[in-house]
Formats: sequence, structure tokens, C-alpha cells
Amino acid sequence: MTWRVPLADLDYGSKEENAVMDVIQSRWLTMGGVTQKFEDEFAAFLGAKYAVAFSNATVALHLACLTLDIGPGDEVVAPSLTFVATTNAVLYTGAQVRFADILGPRELTISPDEIEKQITPRTKAIMLMHYGGYPCRLVEILSIAEKHGLAVIEDAAHAPGASLHGRSLGTWGDAGCFSFFSNKNLSTGEGGMLVTNSEDIAERARLLRSHGMTTLTWDRHQGHSYSYDVVDLGYNYRIDEIRSALGLVQLSKLEKNNQRRKAITECYWDAFSNTPLELPFRDSSGEPAYHIFPVLLPQGVDRKAFIDELRGAGIQTSIHYPPIHQFSHYRKLFPDVSLPQTEDIAAREVTLPLYPSMTDEDVDFVVSAVKQTIVELAGQVM
Repeated sequence: MTWRVPLADLDYGSKEENAVMDVIQSRWLTMGGVTQKFEDEFAAFLGAKYAVAFSNATVALHLACLTLDIGPGDEVVAPSLTFVATTNAVLYTGAQVRFADILGPRELTISPDEIEKQITPRTKAIMLMHYGGYPCRLVEILSIAEKHGLAVIEDAAHAPGASLHGRSLGTWGDAGCFSFFSNKNLSTGEGGMLVTNSEDIAERARLLRSHGMTTLTWDRHQGHSYSYDVVDLGYNYRIDEIRSALGLVQLSKLEKNNQRRKAITECYWDAFSNTPLELPFRDSSGEPAYHIFPVLLPQGVDRKAFIDELRGAGIQTSIHYPPIHQFSHYRKLFPDVSLPQTEDIAAREVTLPLYPSMTDEDVDFVVSAVKQTIVELAGQVM
């Protein structure tokens, strides 16, 4: 289907094309010097000491867990209102998840009070997720972590360029993991990054992403080594030079594009302020990344009808997210989980289009269609 206004779109052009051609002409496609430059510039942008690039963010989350020695017998507290990769990464290690509820309709992020309720003697870490690129309650969460001796992993897939109290999201915990999937603020198609201020975490992440090998093909190509040892059970989680080249160009556009996302978000907030829609994060702290624009429908409004009406107008929407604990696989593993706030909000959430190349006309069109649709549907349940 061709959308008049899609949910997301890429800011790609000649700079990305030239960057890819430069890599192809270099004749070196696998992880090498371009990736090293991407890691260095991404770390500098965030103010982190180390950045390690991966094939995607899920494997970055997996290795974040492994580098913190999370494994069988351990538990990690995490939200359910997130993409399933957040908790899949925990299960890959053999550890278990303890789901904590979110704060509520104003903040769709994990609740510090609910985190504390889930902590047991087996708890090893807290996995938080900066929903939509909006900061979690980091000061409170880190205080809880310190009190109980827990590690903190930030799922910052939505949050490149976001900050709280002047400090970049992803750099508050022991490790932060970013996604460069096609719909993200910084997109390379697939790709991810782990950032940390711990040399030990960074070194082990680099080792594990490439089969536990002591030297890489790039090292041998550069003449720095001629052989290697395998010193750990590693994985093939490497990124490639083409995606890293795209990442460098996208990084150079990130601040400007996040500002455009902010302007569109504020336009939406103003336009919908007198409608029956609830508008999460309008009072958010810090400087968000404005990755997505979630709205909450009033109780009783048919969400499918709302989505279908906008679809008929050529406007693409989505749902962020079906709660993880309600998926079939997770219900078998965790049959007794009850998260009232998560379940209520997930049943009413709809995500509207938001991307930097949206024109003012696009925004006005979405606003008009949403207002007309929500007034009609809300009127039916009054």
C-alpha cells in the first residue's frame, strides 16, 4: 500500500549513497576502519568512554547481559511495554525476567516503585527502556540499583541524542544499547551499538561479538597479527562497513533531525490538547529524542475502527507495544503476571506518524484526520 503519510521514513540522500560507494570502492566490506570511526564518533557524541558496534540492538542487549555475568539462576527486572527484544535478551542467557509495571498514562516508562517490589535475592540487574526516546526516572532507578547492588542496562533503542540533566541517555547505567533499525532516529537498516564507561565491559563485548577471537580479520589485514586464539564462547554479532558508513552520515544529521521531531511533536501536543486523546510525556523531563508519538484513546473507543479510519485516509499508524507478558510464549513462561497500568495503556495506545521529513502540510493533514475521527468515535461511547 502507498501511504499518503507513512508512520516513519528515512532521511537518506546523496551523502549516504556516496558513503556506501566509498566503502565498495575500498574493497573492504566487513568490520574494519569505518566501523572503528563510527564507534569513536558515536561514543564522543554521547560522552561515553567506549562504544561497540553490532549487527543489531538485540545482540547488543544480549552481550550487555553476558558482560555483566547474568546467567542461569539470576533475575532481571524489566518492563513489559517494550519490544520483545528487551526481555528476549535476558532469556538468551538462561536468566529469568521479573516484569515491573509502568508509571501510568503520563509516563509510559518503568516505575521505580514497581521495580523495587520485584527485587528478590536472585535479582542481578534492572533492564529499563526509554520508551519513545523519553527518559526513565533514572535518578530514582539508579538509587534503587545502588541500594540493592544491581547492575543497570539501558535499552536506549529509541533514544540516540536524548539526555537528562545534561547527560546522554545510555550512559547512566553500566551499559546502554542503541538500535539503528530502519525506523529509528539514526538508521542503518540493521545495526546496533553498546556504550559503556567500563573498559572491562567494552573489551569483553568486543571479544564476544566475533567468536571469542583474540584478533580480527581486519587486524591481520592491517599486518598487526597473523594468527589468533579463541578464548571464550563468542558469537558472530559483527556489523559491516557499509552500515557503519551509513551510521556516520546519519550521526551527522541526528541533532537536526531530532529537533524537527521535537517541533512536530509539539505541534501535535498543541493540536490535540482539547481533544479526548491522552498525550503521554507532555511534561517529560530532560531532552527527549522524540522517536515516536503515542496517544491514548479514551476508554471504550474502538481502536481498530480508529486505525482503520486513518488507514482509509492514507495515514499509517502502529501500536507500541503489545505487552510482552501477554504474548503466547511468555504466557507459558510467566502465567501469573498482572500489570494493570501496562495492560490498560497498551490496549488504548496508537502511534501516529513522526519523522523529520514530514512537511507542515503532512502534519496538518494528520491532525485534521485524527481530530475528525476521534470526535466521531468518542461521541459514540458518550
